[in-house]
Amino acid sequence: MLARLRAPTIVLYAARAEKRHSPGAYNSRMDEIVLRALRRWPDVPSVYGWLNLDRRGRWSIKGERLANGALIDFIGRNYGCDAKGRWFFQNGPQRVFVTLAYVPFVYRTSRGRAGELGLIAHTGATADAPRAAWVDDAGGFLVETALGVGAIHDQDLPEVLESLFDATGQPLDDAATEELLAFREGVGPGAPLLRLGGIALRLSKIRSVEVPHRFGFDPDPQPAPGEPEC
Repeated sequence: MLARLRAPTIVLYAARAEKRHSPGAYNSRMDEIVLRALRRWPDVPSVYGWLNLDRRGRWSIKGERLANGALIDFIGRNYGCDAKGRWFFQNGPQRVFVTLAYVPFVYRTSRGRAGELGLIAHTGATADAPRAAWVDDAGGFLVETALGVGAIHDQDLPEVLESLFDATGQPLDDAATEELLAFREGVGPGAPLLRLGGIALRLSKIRSVEVPHRFGFDPDPQPAPGEPEC
């Protein structure tokens, strides 16, 4: 059954709290109740400028941060991206486009059974298969995983710094870490490595303003001229 939380101009459909034994995989299957509503009402106008995701993976509606755990989980399970690179929450039959403060995912660190460093997205999904990693010009870390590109939560940076190594496999010393975070252009064979899930990722550098184009997403979706919206 759906619970409705009323807002001034839209209705949020949230699944009632239920016991979940493990986080759902990212967008492998949206909630069946959402899919049924979408099939029944396929032409509901989309919503723009309402839902925001900040740099710490927190959702807010018109500046008011969400605190309802069931609603946050519901958004995470029904979070996706369209062909234009616009991220959205599928709210029953209605698509609510998300304004991103930075990137589509915020990753928190976790530890595997063998103690290896892993990542969990703000949606609750495990961020498997890390492919590449970057340091941006603000000293933040970006990782591309099977979910997509995400920024590592700033509170987890100390743990990430402990997982940096040089080309010989030795822990990165303080001087080399400072050099990395100073963001001097270029990357060479001696670039530091970040170990995630047993994989060593060579760190490249990227400027924050280049991130949306590099990864093909729209951080601030807007309606097309003449498009109906709520």
